Amino acid sequence: MKLKGKVTLITGAGQGIGKSIALKFAAEGADLALFDINRETCTKTAEECKGLGGKCKAYAVDVANREQVTGACEEVLTVFGRVDILVNNAGFDRGATLLKVTEEDWQAVLDVHLKGALNCIQALAPNMIGRKYGKIINISSIYGKSGGIAAISYSAAKGGILGLTKSIAKELGRNNINVNAILPGLTDTPTIKKMPERYKRMIIEATPLMRMARPEEIANVAAFLASDESSYITGATIEVTGGWMM
Repeated sequence: MKLKGKVTLITGAGQGIGKSIALKFAAEGADLALFDINRETCTKTAEECKGLGGKCKAYAVDVANREQVTGACEEVLTVFGRVDILVNNAGFDRGATLLKVTEEDWQAVLDVHLKGALNCIQALAPNMIGRKYGKIINISSIYGKSGGIAAISYSAAKGGILGLTKSIAKELGRNNINVNAILPGLTDTPTIKKMPERYKRMIIEATPLMRMARPEEIANVAAFLASDESSYITGATIEVTGGWMM
């Protein structure tokens, strides 16, 4: 149980990759604070995590709302006493091509992915700095590196996360805080299940491993980065894509 006793905050924990990370961390012994804008799904994830042992509490939080994040993080620090690990996973997309993307959709996507990550980091970094320990894991996307057609806002937001990760890693390294990013490829999540089969097939055929990722395969990498086994890794961007876009 490589995360036994570690207090972890995971955003976007209600489904998909975030839920898989929560379950993996619970199985590894972590105590969990789970954030999601959807109270119902977040609570269900929390109940599943409790079944694996350890402490777990769900919070309905819109990470794009700084006041909500600040208030919820203050409560987490009161309830758990500290936060050792932060996983910024919350995200969504409003797909559009360059000439059709609206200012509203552009801002909404950047606010959740990029501003949301910054909100959580700023709320919890002082606690980590004070204890000279912390792990911050930002979930980006291979689209943050490669870009994607009809994914203008999403690609820009995920690319921004890469710059955010490296900048914060340089600032916080002196405080023994590791900051890294994971870049998943096509992953079998509820969102991707809604994608037309012809598009999924195109990506799978261009992937050397010839399949989508399972959410738990992303969670396994997150668990490694959260553990002390990754103590000399910071500012890294780890692709978990099956070789797609390499």
